[in-house]
Amino acid sequence: MERIFCDLRRCLACGACELACAVEHSSSKDLFRAVLEGEAPVGRREVQAAPFGSVSLNISLACHHCDPAPCVDACITGAMHHEDGVVLVDQERCVGCWMCVMACPFGAITPSKLKVALKCDLCPDREGKAGRARYACVEACPTEALFAGEFVEFKRLLEEEVVPY
Repeated sequence: MERIFCDLRRCLACGACELACAVEHSSSKDLFRAVLEGEAPVGRREVQAAPFGSVSLNISLACHHCDPAPCVDACITGAMHHEDGVVLVDQERCVGCWMCVMACPFGAITPSKLKVALKCDLCPDREGKAGRARYACVEACPTEALFAGEFVEFKRLLEEEVVPY
């Protein structure tokens, strides 16, 4: 199953992935139009600093689409569910109890102002669009810290490329 990985050695914490995700999930899918229309797009990805020995590295975090998924197990309404290997939220069934937020070991679920859980949905609207990367966050990353692929591909990339800190 394809996932989105973050190479900590490349992430600059610029926030481009967060903004691209927010715009992709806005109704207009355009930053300026969303702002002019009074919409405040909310992303499903967050850049955080992660302590690593004596230094702090940046990581772009989003849902890992776990299997089994603690958020799915914790959801009292069944709003969090697996669908074709992806963990999704049925926002009409979400009651805003935030059990999923508490259960997620990665802090990848965001409570929204609308009282529903928000999380990475792997950009379903972008699938099959010519000339665009499959995921908005991957496309927006200027340092190519975000990588879409299988875990074995990401592991190989990390082993091949040695970048001194």
